[in-house]
Amino acid sequence: MGTPAFSVPTLSALIEAGHEMAAVYTQPPRRSGRGQKEQRSAVHDFALSKGLTVFCPTSLKSPAEQATFAALDLDVAIVVAYGQLLPKPILEAPRLGCLNLHTSLLPRWRGAAPIQRAIMAGDAETGVMVMQMDEGLDTGPIYLSEKVAIDPSDTTASLEAKLEPVGASLVVLVLAALESKKLQPVPQSEEGATYAKKITKGEAQIDWHRSAEELDYHIRGLSPFPGAWFELPGKKEPIRVKVLKARPIDKSGEVGTLLEAPLTIACGKGALAIEEVQRAGRSPSSAEAFRRGFDIPLGTKVI
Repeated sequence: MGTPAFSVPTLSALIEAGHEMAAVYTQPPRRSGRGQKEQRSAVHDFALSKGLTVFCPTSLKSPAEQATFAALDLDVAIVVAYGQLLPKPILEAPRLGCLNLHTSLLPRWRGAAPIQRAIMAGDAETGVMVMQMDEGLDTGPIYLSEKVAIDPSDTTASLEAKLEPVGASLVVLVLAALESKKLQPVPQSEEGATYAKKITKGEAQIDWHRSAEELDYHIRGLSPFPGAWFELPGKKEPIRVKVLKARPIDKSGEVGTLLEAPLTIACGKGALAIEEVQRAGRSPSSAEAFRRGFDIPLGTKVI
């Protein structure tokens, strides 16, 4: 049970390990892009390529959907970023219940956006955990975990890429141990529990009153989506600029002003040297190339 590209390596690893896949559950196709064409999820496409049965219910709350799931007569369900809450009848249907691959060191960062929140908080490490699902929000007992360092240059995209193979291998290890009855889950502690709430587009705007270090975390945590942004004054309307890459430097000036070319902007503490940007509907470009297309005097105040 999974939806984004992050879930595909685990599905692939389960197939390669020889497990019989009774079915794959994923989110229904969504309209996206300029033409608003229906797009299947990454898991959906991969499952079809492997000849697997795919279910795309909009909800698992109805008795009919729960009966369909129960009829699969599963040993276990593996959940990796599925995107739906599982009701109690779904959790209890498989013989060994439902196992979730979670991308944090629980109980830190329970919830929808653990990878993003770990980077945005400046955490030095994160990890993956395979847990037994219960009715709480990522509160179930843990079977196995593995730590992964967060590098100073990591974005959500690069950290996901590091966690994917680690998580896939961990799931396979847990299933092998469960089959041989050599593994018991360990209850989570409530001490240090934090919640990784879903990322909203509204929080993506850069607040230049924050320190350059904090904004570096903010930018990397929101890359590639939805992308941290600011606005430059334009002739008719503000120009929105998404920041893809930047680094904090030891400079100071009036908060939110352009200090140096091409795009070094003063923060509440320090300054941010922006290196790569993107305008709406345009390809990413270096800050130098972007600046050549605009007359932006030093001292310009950004929004």
